[in-house]
Amino acid sequence: MAFFTSAVTGLKTVVTAIGAGVAVWGVINLLEGYGNDNPGAKSQGVKQLMAGGGIVIVAQTVIPQLTSLFS
Repeated sequence: MAFFTSAVTGLKTVVTAIGAGVAVWGVINLLEGYGNDNPGAKSQGVKQLMAGGGIVIVAQTVIPQLTSLFS
């Protein structure tokens, strides 16, 4: 059982890191869009920022519930 708990903790960390990376990439695209006055880059940046935030929220709320699934 300790294996599943540690595996879920590791999975939560990895998915959170991926979501944070996507969000940071979105911020970079958003700032690039504002710097170059490019509405396409702004739109893409906002979408990536929101998607990254959604991934982080899922990682923090849904993945820890997997421990109760295996117990």
